[in-house]
Amino acid sequence: MSNEPKWAHVRAPTLKEFEDLAADAWRQIPEEFRALAKDVLIRVENFAGDDVLESLGIENEFDLMGVYQGVSLERKSVMDIAQEPDTVVLFRRPILDFWADGDETLGTLVTHVLIHEIGHHFGLSDADMEAIEAKAN
Repeated sequence: MSNEPKWAHVRAPTLKEFEDLAADAWRQIPEEFRALAKDVLIRVENFAGDDVLESLGIENEFDLMGVYQGVSLERKSVMDIAQEPDTVVLFRRPILDFWADGDETLGTLVTHVLIHEIGHHFGLSDADMEAIEAKAN
């Protein structure tokens, strides 16, 4: 038996593996919430771009785990000209960094960030998002 720690060969999930984790998180979200958000695209990137960080007044790229890009339903009008699709972007490296310092599973954290960012699409309060998250776990 080796004295090598069992985590010695564990590596951080790749972007593709992280996308799979996000898809699993999506499936954990209550059906009625998913149905309402079915047109929201979900992407995974390593970090937010400088333009996103600057627009949000964030200096450290590790301080942003996800972002909703689009116009929330509460602010949309039927008179609006269609722009780019509503999108949630999860940032792999900041999520992994936060996870490494915490005590929750990576899947739970990804679900939390995903629900929070989709919640911005609906203009939901933090309490509303917490209630949806409780149903997902």
